[in-house]
Amino acid sequence: MLETSVRVLKLLALLQRRREWGGAELAERLGVTGRTVRNDVDRLRQLGYQIDATTGRGGGYRLGAGAALPPLVLDDDEAVAVAVGLRAAAAGSVAGIEDASLGALTKLEQTLPRRLRARVDALKQATVSAAGGGPVVDLDTLTRIAAAAHEHSRMRFEYAAHGGDTSARDVEPHTLVYTGRRWYLLAWDSDRRDWRTFRADRITLLPDDGPPQRFIPREPPGGDAAAYVLRRVVDAPHRYKVRIRFAAPAAVIAERSTPTSGRITPLSADECELVTGNDSLFDLVTYLGKFDVPFTVLEPPELRAFLRTLAGRYQAAAGDV
Repeated sequence: MLETSVRVLKLLALLQRRREWGGAELAERLGVTGRTVRNDVDRLRQLGYQIDATTGRGGGYRLGAGAALPPLVLDDDEAVAVAVGLRAAAAGSVAGIEDASLGALTKLEQTLPRRLRARVDALKQATVSAAGGGPVVDLDTLTRIAAAAHEHSRMRFEYAAHGGDTSARDVEPHTLVYTGRRWYLLAWDSDRRDWRTFRADRITLLPDDGPPQRFIPREPPGGDAAAYVLRRVVDAPHRYKVRIRFAAPAAVIAERSTPTSGRITPLSADECELVTGNDSLFDLVTYLGKFDVPFTVLEPPELRAFLRTLAGRYQAAAGDV
């Protein structure tokens, strides 16, 4: 009986590893007959697994989605990856999943073998989160947006703009884009007849007033939803539009910035240009200082004047004036 149980678990692991398996392949991997494979598949079905089978010369088995969540079989690397992901989710940017993430992590860590628990504990003890206080998105809002995009259903919501004004939107949701700090929705705005990018934390969903209204999905601008959203975020209106020339390769500046912090253009092997923006000169200076390389402000003149003021202030603080 123990041998049968071990074999059934091995069969489950194989089915979870690949989309589809031939019956002969599974029999060869497990060292059993095709009849034994069929019997083991029936045992898995009794445990709640949905396993689809096709007959004939090209027939085989495929693990499908059932009505309930049955136990999963993870290999070592998968188990560690899930544990790390759950720990990050517990302190992430989505509200409402902290308790669920910690609960799932606790269950997982209780079942981890000692060797894997040691790997997870070592990573936990050696890691300190430096994630900033980015905006938090409601879990229900995020999942409903994702479901509407997946099902190609129109959505209605109120959106709070940067200045605080709100407006009602009727959109065809296309893609959610996560930049590592914020969630954005790319959608076709039906009233404005154009693509729009919305910060998910500024979306307030409105009640459904009837059956879902389906739509035929459109091709995103340039064929790349993520690239389009990043361009829109970088080019968003700010009080100060900034161009900086760095005395460093583009790769160095890219490593020290985030995808949404600006657009980087190589000028030569040792120079590049950064286009960004902000509403605060002080925040801009703080941001530029973290690159720790020489730079020249090309625009705006207000930033150059502010740097001169700070330079005089720092010189006085150092006793040089």
